[in-house]
Amino acid sequence: MTDAGGPMAASPLPLAAAPLVIGSSTLRNRLVATAHASGFIRDGLPVGGDAEYWGRLAAGGAALLVCGGTTVAPESAPRQGNILQLHRPEAVEPLRERVDAMHAEGAVAVCQLVHLGRETLGAQSYYAPVAPSAVRSPREPTAPRALLGGEIDEVVEAFRVSSAHALEAGFDGIELHAAHGYLLEQFLSPRTNPRDDGLEVLARVIAAIRGLSADALLGIRFSVDASEDVALRPDELAELLPAVDPLVDYVNVTVGVRTTYVRDMATEKPPVLDDLARLRPLVTRPLVASHAFRTAASIGDALAAGADLVGMARALIADPDLPRKVLTGRAAEVRPCVACNEDCRTFDPVLLCVVNPDLAPPGEPRRPAAPLVRAWDPARATGERVAVVGAGPAGLECALSLAHAGVADVVLYEAADRLGGQLATAALAPHRAGWAALLGFYERGLSAASVEVRLGQTAEPGAELEGFDAVVLATGAVETSPLLEAGAMASSVALARGVPSLAGAAHVVVADDGFGWWPGCDVAELAVAAGVPRITFVTPGTAFAGAIPPESRVQLLERLSGTCELEILPLCTATGISPDGVTVAHRTSGGATTVPADRVVVVGERRPRGALDYAVPLVLTVGDAVVPRRVAHAIAEGREAAVRIATAVRHRMPHGRAQPLRPIQPN
Repeated sequence: MTDAGGPMAASPLPLAAAPLVIGSSTLRNRLVATAHASGFIRDGLPVGGDAEYWGRLAAGGAALLVCGGTTVAPESAPRQGNILQLHRPEAVEPLRERVDAMHAEGAVAVCQLVHLGRETLGAQSYYAPVAPSAVRSPREPTAPRALLGGEIDEVVEAFRVSSAHALEAGFDGIELHAAHGYLLEQFLSPRTNPRDDGLEVLARVIAAIRGLSADALLGIRFSVDASEDVALRPDELAELLPAVDPLVDYVNVTVGVRTTYVRDMATEKPPVLDDLARLRPLVTRPLVASHAFRTAASIGDALAAGADLVGMARALIADPDLPRKVLTGRAAEVRPCVACNEDCRTFDPVLLCVVNPDLAPPGEPRRPAAPLVRAWDPARATGERVAVVGAGPAGLECALSLAHAGVADVVLYEAADRLGGQLATAALAPHRAGWAALLGFYERGLSAASVEVRLGQTAEPGAELEGFDAVVLATGAVETSPLLEAGAMASSVALARGVPSLAGAAHVVVADDGFGWWPGCDVAELAVAAGVPRITFVTPGTAFAGAIPPESRVQLLERLSGTCELEILPLCTATGISPDGVTVAHRTSGGATTVPADRVVVVGERRPRGALDYAVPLVLTVGDAVVPRRVAHAIAEGREAAVRIATAVRHRMPHGRAQPLRPIQPN
């Protein structure tokens, strides 16, 4: 058995590399790309870039690719048209390109079909939501309209028509989405369907699809936890699985409902692992275990626990080559998903990834980025010596990408005694260790590429950098606030010092900047970890954690529930600190109060560090040293700087037309 990277006989996970016959198809290994969407959808139909995305994913080695984000009926389609509408016959031809791209790389292609029912995804629709009964979802402001008897026939027909279109486009099979609280699960749950006809409706849908083709694969996806109102409870799922098992070719198990099914980096291990022992005896068909599998070890754990296949989505968005790397003993080279739930959940404008700069909008070779050009005179470059100053995410990505591009002499300077910059600080926050996985990836990559790393050293202009052809300034930013002079502690300092920074405090005031991003939330969790009994969160904004990803916000609030006395003061600004406490100005009333506190932590404004002048031919500034932003910007600018410099020192070309002599190897 082989893949694009060569024989798999030496795989450290022999079961993962073994083929599997499933229905009428043979899978080349046991790794599955579970349902997600590319985002290359406009007006409900695939556009340029969609086929390329799925072809690239297949080329990474996954055996079975399940395409998600596909609805079966108009009332289930958001009006912005960014989800595939497969009930429309005009979707067939552009979908054929997607399927051909997957088949060309040896993957089996399955299309997951969903009707959202009462769940709108928070998106506007032209139509009223429908469900088996008018039971309101806790994620929606109003109850859906109950389906009339004849409309259930229309639902069955919608799944049949959409399946016919998928098979006409060349898909090898269909996966029914009966998880995450969507319509099929709404039919199956007694809490949303008092008529008790859910299994009958599901059997009708399955029969309608089976009538289209005797050879097409048919799978079904269930959620295994009972943490929400609609989710099937363990005894209900145990009763259902043996009844459904003979009707399908495989069963895919995941977790959660909308707002909880995409777990963030606080989830330390794949949640379905603990359920496999009870589920395995209930299923005779191949069992897919999915969600939060990112490492070779967790894949091995799932297979050892009885799963036949292991599914991943975000991990393959971060590194589509994960299957090939894991199966050929190169797991250390996997660019890790950190479960930040940022770009991969917004589809703005397409599927993007914080850690993967190779994902890009249509027509772009990589994620768009613009390093700040401070000097650019390629004609003066006499070699390929590059100094990268600063080892935060921008500097780390730049140094590694230069090495992958074949630039032999790369020196990375870092004033601190460790790599990572603010990335390392963020990884110290409670429940945010996903960033540590990314830092480990860079550390291993730099070591393997023999990049010279000089910790505890600054790179001042002058003799230190004499002979270098290029300098990349990735010196980051500093956190500032008037409250620091009054005795407050900066959020970055508190997180870097960890629990000791707040230990022993009886009341901590967190003065947020009003933008609702992670620093203030991290400090609140740090205070909880330190055992602080009372926390007051002061924010000029309208809400606590208002800007972090929605799924992460739900999980954060669950973690904080019952841990301490947490008071939120929205539309308020901390203006001063005195022996009596923190002065808080109220935006609406115009008044002020004093909040007693024995520790104050402020989320300050981040400002770029001052830039020095380097007398070398090429000087670029990247990341927070340009303007403080997110990790995604830092990584993208680090990659772009590497591409431009690698090109310039070899071709002596203007940076605006730069293309590398040897392409930088993705991931």
